Amino acid sequence: MDLNAAQRKAVFGLIVVALAGLGIYMFLPGVRGGHGSGRPAAAPAHSAAPHATPAPAPSPSPTQAAASSSAPDIYQWLPFTQSQLGTAAAVVTQFGDAYGTWSYTQNATAYLATMRNLITPELSPVIAQGYSVPGVATERSARKQVSAGTAVIDSLRAFGSSSITFVVTITERITSTAGQSQQAAQYAVTVVNSGGGWQINDIELASAGNS
Repeated sequence: MDLNAAQRKAVFGLIVVALAGLGIYMFLPGVRGGHGSGRPAAAPAHSAAPHATPAPAPSPSPTQAAASSSAPDIYQWLPFTQSQLGTAAAVVTQFGDAYGTWSYTQNATAYLATMRNLITPELSPVIAQGYSVPGVATERSARKQVSAGTAVIDSLRAFGSSSITFVVTITERITSTAGQSQQAAQYAVTVVNSGGGWQINDIELASAGNS
């Protein structure tokens, strides 16, 4: 039917109001659950993350298992066997014990007798000279000093075709007229194998070298 001018204005107004309502519904944030904001809706506070079951670790292959079970034999690269190294270390420890054990009642000859079979003939006069240094010998006698020595191998410093140098800490526990005291020093001790067994052929302070 034909609408007069007043009716047409009223219909037009209703259409404008409807379009405005639709615009508000489409574009106001929160009206449609937050999708218009471009941000995901937050999960409910009481919801828990699903429990993930870890996947079992893969079993090693036969090749990997064989490689891990067989350690390399380092002695195939060294000029001595494991047994020879053990014997050399025992000689060094025995020498260190004797080197740090002495008494004011001993002269150089008696002191050297305690290690005679452990050192080379070339080293004997060197040790005797050090033991007989006037100032040291005089104090040892005046204070009636007696020492009990113990040696501990710290590391292996160097080796050759017939020699091994160990770093050794020798501790002297000294009893004297002044009471008891203790002193320790670290030495580089070289042992050589001349075919008849291991013997010490050099001893120096570790800080001095002997490599």
